[in-house]
Amino acid sequence: MAVDLNQTVTVFGGSGFIGRYVARALARRGHRVRIACRRPDLAYHVQVAGNMGQVMPVQANLRYRWTIDRAIEGADHVVNLVGVLSEAGKQTFSALQARGAGAVAEATAAAGAKLTHVSAIGADAESDSAYARSKAEGERLVGEHVPGAWTLRPSIVFGPEDKFFNRFADMAKLAPVLPLLGGGHTRFQPVYVNDVAEAIAMTVDGTVLGGRTYELGGPEVLTFREMMEIMLGVVERRRRFLSIPFGLANRVAELTEWLPAAPLTVDQVKQLRRDNVVSEAAVREGRTLQAFGINPESVGAVLPTYLVRFRPQGQFTKPDPQAGGLKREGEAA
Repeated sequence: MAVDLNQTVTVFGGSGFIGRYVARALARRGHRVRIACRRPDLAYHVQVAGNMGQVMPVQANLRYRWTIDRAIEGADHVVNLVGVLSEAGKQTFSALQARGAGAVAEATAAAGAKLTHVSAIGADAESDSAYARSKAEGERLVGEHVPGAWTLRPSIVFGPEDKFFNRFADMAKLAPVLPLLGGGHTRFQPVYVNDVAEAIAMTVDGTVLGGRTYELGGPEVLTFREMMEIMLGVVERRRRFLSIPFGLANRVAELTEWLPAAPLTVDQVKQLRRDNVVSEAAVREGRTLQAFGINPESVGAVLPTYLVRFRPQGQFTKPDPQAGGLKREGEAA
């Protein structure tokens, strides 16, 4: 299949965590990239992903259709990365992940462009989670307007700016215990952000079949507890775990989710009750990272590259095999 280079690609939500890596992967291929986001003034950090003028922020808000049309005008391909883990004001699951995704798909079809839509493993129209239902509705609308679209469902995505491992590593600096909802038995298949970005860029290149839903997971299936243990090993801290039943977690979320920086929401508790791994059907049908020819990176290989700052003395902490503990770089044994 021929690779289509030098395209103009509009990336909605391109100023976020995954977006900066997508912009870099696209720019490296020679594409011209528009970063469509609500606050272009907060997206200048993405411009360094390409040469001067190759990556440009543009204003767009999925709640206003005319801004979507303006951002897509003249584009060859559209990538939609917009998603939220919790609702805030008008930024609701329905507005962004369902109606917003549908508006992007409709505008893409009208412009005659191609579309890559990033959803999430766990998207389910029958779920009791509003997040999962909105993701499923977004996928349905994308398929309705752009039948040939590429839909990608990643598991939990990790990398230098993630809000998962960084959050718990920061917590481990001071907290004597780390919480494990439901005992920490929920399974995940964490996938490296660079691998996700490369898969997205390959859909723009046209090197994989469209009109399919791909599920993206890393090389390992890990429980929540196992991920916490790996993280603690990397930051070289010993912490105890506190198992919190889902019922109690739900009650705490009900009492605190109204706070501006709520640690947990009721909907997130519902999501954590279900495993977040690549389905057997996707593996059987070749709808995984293997379809892209990508050999995914593991959590253990990547976490040390960016969690080192959470060690007791940061990057200067190293194991002392003789003492069985930690010592500072340059310190006498």
